[in-house]
Amino acid sequence: MLTLRKTPLFEEHKKLGAKLVDFAGFEMPVQYQGIISEHSAVRTKAGIFDVSHMGEFVVSGKDALNFLNYLVPNDIKKIEESGKGLYTQLCNEKGGTVDDLIIYRTDSDFLVVVNASNIEKDWQWFNKYKNSFNVELKNISDSTSLLALQGPKAFDFLSTVLKISPDSLKLQKYFDIKKYQSTWVARTGYTGEDGFEVFIDNSNHAVSIWQELVKLGVVPCGLGARDTLRLEAAYPLYGHELDDETSPLEAGLGWSIKLDKKEDFIGKASLLKQKQDGLKKKFACLKINDKVIARQGHKVFSKDGSEIGTVCSGSQGITVGYPIATSYIKPSYSEPGKEVFISIREKLISASVIQRPFYKKA
Repeated sequence: MLTLRKTPLFEEHKKLGAKLVDFAGFEMPVQYQGIISEHSAVRTKAGIFDVSHMGEFVVSGKDALNFLNYLVPNDIKKIEESGKGLYTQLCNEKGGTVDDLIIYRTDSDFLVVVNASNIEKDWQWFNKYKNSFNVELKNISDSTSLLALQGPKAFDFLSTVLKISPDSLKLQKYFDIKKYQSTWVARTGYTGEDGFEVFIDNSNHAVSIWQELVKLGVVPCGLGARDTLRLEAAYPLYGHELDDETSPLEAGLGWSIKLDKKEDFIGKASLLKQKQDGLKKKFACLKINDKVIARQGHKVFSKDGSEIGTVCSGSQGITVGYPIATSYIKPSYSEPGKEVFISIREKLISASVIQRPFYKKA
């Protein structure tokens, strides 16, 4: 029988009555009081997520920047300055997505944050290509706790707990990272709201920060609300919107790919060819014109009954007020305003292609 791994906050989740599930080999909270209330708390006030199951690598050495620039399609030279970060992907030679990740420039190193389900895969990928560069790699996933404090009141709550000025936090721009005492605080998140991700290398300190935030009234949130929030924001989730056969161009992430950067990178030739030849599928946001929920794998059809794509993720749009789904469909059907049909429980349900994202904070 497989023994599930636990984060340092596991006992806190049990105390709060969380419903626990297996996620990427970790026993994680999927919800506490309920997905709807947790989702709404993040949109209106603040919610706290334990995302300590995520992976963290440190890349250092003389060639660290050049090494990362070879691994990813974004331009790492944009974060030569300490305290900056960016979103990017690892691509294979065919242009498919090995994983998506965030890279931060800290004092003298680069901190790479990868998906929990891909830690071992990504670690092998990094090591596969390191021998041509003068770099050192360190996997600190097991010794790093990560908390995500998200929502419009995140500034006030985090400044209280860390005993710093709210103005200090507000000076940070999105993707900035700054050290406060022994804690790295990044202005990033996965919910479509403003907020922070807090990297802590001491498990006891992670527990105390969590406890203080909850005492202040921050709502504990599970992976269920994390998924509905990220879906409304149309953020990709690896294994749903992204995989080894899907390129960042097809995923609508062209803004994070710098095909014109001088340096070569893995998958560059394939991505250039894909852009020149045209995409065979495109990411599309679907508003379902009914009350039913689409799920991953449901087929998408045109009015004439031709199969044109597949659903990646689906849920009720809690904030927007209607069922939503992401999909990959033929490019000719991907323009906002097009009507398509999703096969749900052997019925074809009308859906409308709408502008990405479903939800954007005011």
